[in-house]
Amino acid sequence: MGVVDASLQDERSHLETGQHVGQQQPSDPERPKALDGVRPPMITAKRHRPLRVVFYNRSYYPDFGATGQLLTELCEDLVARFGYDVTVVAGMPTSAETTIAPMSWYAPVRREQRNGVKILRAWGTLKPNRKFTGRLSNYLSYFSSATLASLRIGRPDVIVSLTDPPVVSLTAIAAAKVTGARFVFLCQDIFPEVARLLEDFQNKHVEAVLATIGRFTVQQADRIIALGETMTRRLVETKHADPRKIRVIHNWADTAAIQPASKNNAFAREHGLVDKFVVMHSGNVGMSQNVDVLLDVAEQLTDLPDVVVAIVGEGARKAFLQEEAARRQLSNVRFFPYQPKARLGESFATADVFVVSLKRGLAGFIVPSKVYGVLVAGRPFIAAIEADSEAAQIAREHHCGLVVESGNRQEMTQAIRTLHDQPDYRARLGANARAAGLLYDRPRAVEAYRNLLEETVS
Repeated sequence: MGVVDASLQDERSHLETGQHVGQQQPSDPERPKALDGVRPPMITAKRHRPLRVVFYNRSYYPDFGATGQLLTELCEDLVARFGYDVTVVAGMPTSAETTIAPMSWYAPVRREQRNGVKILRAWGTLKPNRKFTGRLSNYLSYFSSATLASLRIGRPDVIVSLTDPPVVSLTAIAAAKVTGARFVFLCQDIFPEVARLLEDFQNKHVEAVLATIGRFTVQQADRIIALGETMTRRLVETKHADPRKIRVIHNWADTAAIQPASKNNAFAREHGLVDKFVVMHSGNVGMSQNVDVLLDVAEQLTDLPDVVVAIVGEGARKAFLQEEAARRQLSNVRFFPYQPKARLGESFATADVFVVSLKRGLAGFIVPSKVYGVLVAGRPFIAAIEADSEAAQIAREHHCGLVVESGNRQEMTQAIRTLHDQPDYRARLGANARAAGLLYDRPRAVEAYRNLLEETVS
């Protein structure tokens, strides 16, 4: 597969199963109110109090993780815009802009509050995630504390479980049964497929347990939220999810917070990047993003002295990449820490082109949330990813990026050269990206979540 100009690709076909919640669609008057095998909506009298919703996920404010940041925005908007009563059973941040008071195993649950959202902070270990043993310790310690925190959630109307860690859905399902709440599964990642990225993950028994938990979770859910059509298909094919339960709500970016801006900004000036052609990876530098490829690409671009490959973020793979770049004397590769939200707009504006990459075999099991921030920043991107991934579909449908084969260094290098040498073409793709980003704006996504939650209980 060669470099694909998004404007030359056929329009993607839409999956028959699942339903988009975040976009305007005509209602189906023939759709039955209750379907065989699908739990019917809760019959309640008119509610005279705010909807009570509890979310379970380790990552939450002030964690830098994308899932935690998105969940924080969602919960705070549900409170601010719709007056919901929202509680989050969250863990300790693994990396954060703002520090919080430490916790101890003998006092594993602490009450906090931020912007109207109640937080039940659950203690957990903070071992490096690169190895299976460290991740298992983090999973089980948070899982145990979150289970104890369930004793303090009251009687919610809806309980929503995310996938950090995948075992927390068991606690959420149990809490829903005890309290009589409806259970919604918000699938950010599909396990055990994602867990196979760990270098020492070779335990078939653990993999079987995670697969069983995944199937049990989708079976118990009243509604399932998938991040796109490919993820919907993966849930149906690998977890036997009932497609009638699935609703598609894409992740989002805040178009008010991130806007197209001049490259001559404080971040670019501070790091000497104003006059450089910046190829940027921004976000998690982990096992799934396949960032290693960028070092090989940088090595092939040394004949272009203005090109800088900027890797912005943190993650399990960053230390190795820094050592490898130093060993190979790649002076055109620069590393930067996670940028606080206040500087994210400047950081994004510094890029001329972004790279959104994912290891082969992960399309639909993970959806790179960074693509939505790239869109609203008005910058083109190279989707180094499988053709049926959400990022590749967006690039083709909205003509805002180039699609190359996942892991293909030659194709990525050629795509960068093309965008480097054709500034008008690059600007056109960037304008298309901003227009596409408006379709994935934060208020629209939050409205979609609100509609789904109301549908679940009404």
